[in-house]
Amino acid sequence: MAPLKVWQLQDLSFQTAARILAAPVELALVVMKDLSQNFPTKARAITKTAVSSELRTEVEENQKYFKGTLGLQPGDSALFINGLHIDLDTQDIFSLFDVLRNEARVMEGLHRLGIEGLSLHNVLKLNTQPSEADYAVDIRSPAIAWINNLEVDARYNSWPSSLQELLRPTFPGVIRQIRKNLHNMVFMVDPAHETTAELMSIAEMFLSNHIPLRLGLIFVVNDSEDVDGMQDAGVAIMRAYNYAAQEVDHYHAFQTLTQIYNKVRTGEKVKVEHVVSVLEKKYPYVEVNSILGIDSAYDQNRKEARGYYEQTGVGLLPVVLFNGMPLEKAQLDPDELETITMHKILETTSFFQRAVYLGELSHDQDVVEYIMNQPNVVPRINSRILTAEREYLDLTATNNFFVDDYARFTALDSQGKTAAIANSMNYLTKKGMSSKEIYDDSFIRPVTFWIVGDFDSPSGRQLLYDAIKHQKSSNNVRISMINNPKEDINYENTRISRAIWAALQTQTSSTAKNFITKMAKEGTAEALAAGADVGEFAVGGMDFSLFKEVFESSKMDFILSHAMYCRDVLKLKKGQRAVISNGRIIGPLEDNELFNQDDFHLLENIILKTSGQKIKSHIQQLRVEEDVASDLVMKVDALLSAQPKGDTRIEYQFFEDRHSAIKLRPKEGVTYFDVVAILDPVTRESQRLAPLLLVLTQLINMNLRVFMNCQSKLSDMPLKSFYRYVLEPEISFTSDNSFAKGPIAKFLDMPQSPLFTLNLNTPESWMVESVRTPYDLDNIYLEEVDSVVAAEYELEYLLLEGHCYDITTGQPPRGLQFTLGTSASPVVMDTIVMANLGYFQLKANPGAWILRLRKGRSEDIYRIYSHDGTDSPPDAGEVVVVLNNFKSRIIKVKVQKKADMVNEDLLSDGTNENESGFWDSFRWGFTGGQKTEEVKQEKDDIINIFSVASGHLYERFLRIMMLSVLKNTKTPVKFWFLKNYLSPTFKEFIPYMADKYSFHYELVQYKWPRWLHQQTEKQRTIWGYKILFLDVLFPLVVDKVLFVDADQIVRADLKELRDFSLDGAPYGYTPFCDSRKEMDGYRFWKSGYWASHLAGRKYHISALYVVDLKKFRKIAAGDRLRGQYQGLSQDPNSLSNLDQDLPNNMIHQVPIKSLPQEWLWCETWCDDTSKKRAKTIDLCNNPMTKEPKLEAAVRIVPEWQDYDQEVKQLQIRFQEEKAAAARGKEPRADGPQTHEEL
Repeated sequence: MAPLKVWQLQDLSFQTAARILAAPVELALVVMKDLSQNFPTKARAITKTAVSSELRTEVEENQKYFKGTLGLQPGDSALFINGLHIDLDTQDIFSLFDVLRNEARVMEGLHRLGIEGLSLHNVLKLNTQPSEADYAVDIRSPAIAWINNLEVDARYNSWPSSLQELLRPTFPGVIRQIRKNLHNMVFMVDPAHETTAELMSIAEMFLSNHIPLRLGLIFVVNDSEDVDGMQDAGVAIMRAYNYAAQEVDHYHAFQTLTQIYNKVRTGEKVKVEHVVSVLEKKYPYVEVNSILGIDSAYDQNRKEARGYYEQTGVGLLPVVLFNGMPLEKAQLDPDELETITMHKILETTSFFQRAVYLGELSHDQDVVEYIMNQPNVVPRINSRILTAEREYLDLTATNNFFVDDYARFTALDSQGKTAAIANSMNYLTKKGMSSKEIYDDSFIRPVTFWIVGDFDSPSGRQLLYDAIKHQKSSNNVRISMINNPKEDINYENTRISRAIWAALQTQTSSTAKNFITKMAKEGTAEALAAGADVGEFAVGGMDFSLFKEVFESSKMDFILSHAMYCRDVLKLKKGQRAVISNGRIIGPLEDNELFNQDDFHLLENIILKTSGQKIKSHIQQLRVEEDVASDLVMKVDALLSAQPKGDTRIEYQFFEDRHSAIKLRPKEGVTYFDVVAILDPVTRESQRLAPLLLVLTQLINMNLRVFMNCQSKLSDMPLKSFYRYVLEPEISFTSDNSFAKGPIAKFLDMPQSPLFTLNLNTPESWMVESVRTPYDLDNIYLEEVDSVVAAEYELEYLLLEGHCYDITTGQPPRGLQFTLGTSASPVVMDTIVMANLGYFQLKANPGAWILRLRKGRSEDIYRIYSHDGTDSPPDAGEVVVVLNNFKSRIIKVKVQKKADMVNEDLLSDGTNENESGFWDSFRWGFTGGQKTEEVKQEKDDIINIFSVASGHLYERFLRIMMLSVLKNTKTPVKFWFLKNYLSPTFKEFIPYMADKYSFHYELVQYKWPRWLHQQTEKQRTIWGYKILFLDVLFPLVVDKVLFVDADQIVRADLKELRDFSLDGAPYGYTPFCDSRKEMDGYRFWKSGYWASHLAGRKYHISALYVVDLKKFRKIAAGDRLRGQYQGLSQDPNSLSNLDQDLPNNMIHQVPIKSLPQEWLWCETWCDDTSKKRAKTIDLCNNPMTKEPKLEAAVRIVPEWQDYDQEVKQLQIRFQEEKAAAARGKEPRADGPQTHEEL
């Protein structure tokens, strides 16, 4: 284990890769696992490996691609399964298996549809996720009155007109003034509505400030003939505008408009009088009645504007369109609109820059035409179609059943029914090409509409008629029908449904289409009802006798099957309409809901853009006949689109894999997963990935490629740790068929000389503790160990994490408390909400839990408003969370103050301290179960001392510190220890010690939140726990806590320190001594950054401090400290003494009260004369002598050895009693010591 020279380290990454790739391919992963997991002992041997130039060149070639397409630097690692990126930092093994299951389900579906091998993977990698593109409507409508036009108005003459201006560099955030209509804003308003005035004043502001925006107006007013401008203010404004626009111009008309709105007082509605007075003033020579009255000639666009508004389907007024895209309602707030518009202008500028740069938009093109020809522009926006909540049918089942056998149909399951429906469909298409004629791939129609409705009722026929009308303009669409009759069927009330069915069964597609179009018209239905014969509606080319035979047959199984399908699978009520497009169910449509030609157009547009065309081009390569191919597109689309919205799949065809990749082929003829891993074999990631890939090779059939992504010119040892990944491919048994002992990590052949620390990396939401080991796992020195070092760990809790917000303020409610329990015991765990991200965490175990606000102030002031990610309906009063797997569980809770509590503050001083929840926990703290009132007397007279320790040496110091406190302090003491790092021996001994010295103790624990920058070294993590979570570690009822370092000896009564006034500061620390002059060279706070930052204040030591938790929480000190930590800790060189540098760095935001110097004496910094006044002695490290702590303790503190002996005697006694109890002689009665866990 002698350290390597720098020149030996340089090429280690490539040499390790060469060693792995030299192994036989089936052993390559095993070699990689062995080398990466035991790297420190293998490194010297690896330095002798030669690296071929082919390997080096290929890796360097690939790295260009890794960087360009995947954003990976040399040395980074990544894992892709079927093109999906698996982020091993955030995804644990359980979510990885979820991905595998989900992928298997889709691959199985494609396999069932007959798509296999490479084409299966090509189809799977298609990105069919609905794009987040905002749809826009066409603004090239005559209904819009444009106020200005940047391209022709004289006001803009001084601006440059070339689009090349877009590419000229400017300062960020500058809006370019170019004489082109690049940015168009249309205000669609009801002129009489009170919000309109504000919107118009913003439009006016844009105009007068020369913002490059072309502004348009659409007045949506009452369009009935008999309403005129003398009665209706809206009509009056519209006519006045039109008059001014005709007389002068639109810009002038707009000024008239703003004058009218200026007359209206805030909060009032505009009236006809306002319009009249403005007109009389501006145009005294004109009869107002002729403009506004019944005979007005100024009604231009009145009908068109309303028509445009209804046809575009943009929702409630007012609507503002930016380049045709409707802005959200929240963005129309006058304060918001300005900012949003500026954002939009800058956003679209970059879109135009790209278009001009790529030559897609040239100078002589009409810019508005270019914008309106973008694929996201549709004639009508229908929120039902655009919603993100989408439901799909499962079309992957196959069978040979049809709907005309009702008895058989009833016996099928829902997937079987869907298959039978699909089998029975005959489609209408635009051209009468049937598959029997020539095979031509242009006749794959990627969009299939199933129209669901009662075609013997007008609304069903209308839906069908609109679909057929749309089909006239598109050769991508096939249409068929599903009957959903309103009432019980008979021969009479199904005439049209039967006629349609008969035509589909017997006629060619084009004849059927012509005939069905006739059937869908209202006149036909009326004529048939009046007794006309269906033969009167026959169309040319129709084989009528064949049609008649089917039409007049009394067999109506198909309608019965359809009706049953609508009820059971589509979940529709009788007669309800719906549209199914490529398996996506849109509906049920309301009775009077408009779903017209334009909606079909939009629907087709979306399908083609997201999935249809892509799937079609792949299906074409399979060379199957037309009908089958179109069916396949529909079925594959439904399967792929129904996937939960995930990340896009990544294409990775272009990596070279001859010399620098491990390649394992899949088993032939079976569906396989496509797995690609990219890694550097000498990184922590490869220590994890190699064993994971080995397990996957046993679990799934996969085509695996592992690409090396080596770093060159290493200057440091790349891996300093030994690592084991505990994951077993299957349950193992012993020879006598019982379960083998749980999964084990074995470290064999370890070097004897180094000092090891054992550490666990567990999934984010696990709380694991060591439960059995006599060894000090922080300091394992194998030379001194006789046999094996064994440690047993247990999964103690699963974390339930969440984020909580107050819906009124949008801020996290600081100090709000949640409890987690069951109906039998409502409070099992409790927690406090942090202001950072409103984060909270609760420890739980598998089962069903109820989350409540804690009784007391939390419940009095707040109520739970809504919750997300839980297992109860959003409006349910009780929030139930079921933990039924090992994955992370994160919930969102929104709370609201109760109406009569709006001005109350959770952390205010007027709290009623008697909160039952916490008092229950305190009752345990005193002798068993006293009355709350008595506890209240004693409450102030207990000293809370917090300390952290890890490793046997520091636990020894900790016990001595406790003893020194107990010997010198008269008041009852309660110790709080951070449970996360205590050894099993300490946890076992502490109840005994508490009993013998009658003190109270409590173990608290908190999992480092995943969003807070993680420390990699254990010591630094412990330092973080000392300072970062003070506001959430302790119950709210604890209002003062003293932190005492484990390696301190106390010589005074700590009551004095607890009662010391902090003068309003949240915490008090002792400053560093200045009296030992020979150490001046080591006082880093006297110069450089610290000297200027502290500006004359003192630098404080973190070995002893007092925290006023009430004040600390009130000023959100914890949240400020975490915020500052998050910013500083990303830099590895900052916060070298984390627990000490952070509060000193924050001294201006979170003030520190300096405690008197005698409260902390430490030989390194304080002179010998001040030692006799010392109230505590700290064994600080001495940077000059580097004396070991134990030697220093014996030398500096005379009483230390006595304390040490006393604790040792107690431990011996404890072991004897324990051994005796184990032999069954003397079961030791637990005294009234108190032990609770938070």
